[in-house]
Amino acid sequence: MASLLQIQSDDSVLLRITHSNIKSFSPDVRFSLQMSVEAVKEKLWKKCGTSVNSMSVELYDDTGAKISDLTDNLQPLGFYSPLDGYRLHVIDLDPSSVTSGGWLEDTSLVEKYQISEEAYDKLDGTFRKFKEKLAHQNPSAHETKISDNYMEDLCSKIKVGDRCQVEPGEKRGVIKFVGRAETLAPGFWVGVQYDEPLGKHDGMVKGTRYFDCPPLHGALVRPDKVKVGDYPERDPFEEEEI
Repeated sequence: MASLLQIQSDDSVLLRITHSNIKSFSPDVRFSLQMSVEAVKEKLWKKCGTSVNSMSVELYDDTGAKISDLTDNLQPLGFYSPLDGYRLHVIDLDPSSVTSGGWLEDTSLVEKYQISEEAYDKLDGTFRKFKEKLAHQNPSAHETKISDNYMEDLCSKIKVGDRCQVEPGEKRGVIKFVGRAETLAPGFWVGVQYDEPLGKHDGMVKGTRYFDCPPLHGALVRPDKVKVGDYPERDPFEEEEI
């Protein structure tokens, strides 16, 4: 009876998510208490990459004590009486899962393709050939350098922790970094942790860590692509019902 009353009186709950294979994965995600356990697993799949059929989910309270296993896919989340600050722990049961073996966290495990300078120089249509052609056609334009303060003025209203929307694509997230990025082009950059896995990294770019976020949720973009303001996290299940 208490569980039913909770569902009626409280629409949603903010839970921390952890994963058996991705140790750096611990976002806070808001769930509707009326979502079925199956819908919760669908949302978790979009966050961490573990398929619904290979996923086991455990609920822990804010002291670390296990409350229950979310085994009944038809039950609403509110049936298990979660509260803000509780934790959902995702266990990936698939030994061949994309999340296993540290592949989403340790890029050193990925075999990298390398080409010799001599072979690269022989290729047509490369960026190097394009720059050489551009320099030959317009030497003065090629010599123009980007200032170290490029777009600094656009960063005056962008702060770490701000919610934001990034174009193109209206991708939403939170600001995690503002400043110069020594491994990228001169000028100012903004680091964003997307709400969904729409990024390219986990906050580390070319060997330098600018911020921390879950794998494939991070991006470094120019300030003119970022709008800060009231951009709450979208709930894909609510959008589907419209």
